[in-house]
Amino acid sequence: MTRLPRPGDRIRLISMHDDPAPIDAGQTGSVVMVSSFGQGNQRWHQIDVSWDNGRSLMLVSPPDTFEIISGDK
Repeated sequence: MTRLPRPGDRIRLISMHDDPAPIDAGQTGSVVMVSSFGQGNQRWHQIDVSWDNGRSLMLVSPPDTFEIISGDK
């Protein structure tokens, strides 16, 4: 990940871990909100996404991985 996504960015899911009903890899969606927690090597992010398939499920990064497909780079 080169940068954190920002609200309005479009992303594509690469992988989602530890969710009983995960979003399928390859799904795209729009970022609604990003929250950051922790410090240093223990930093992690919750990324609220409105998925194109109609679901709303947050990513936790790490361990979930994604790519930004549109937005200000």
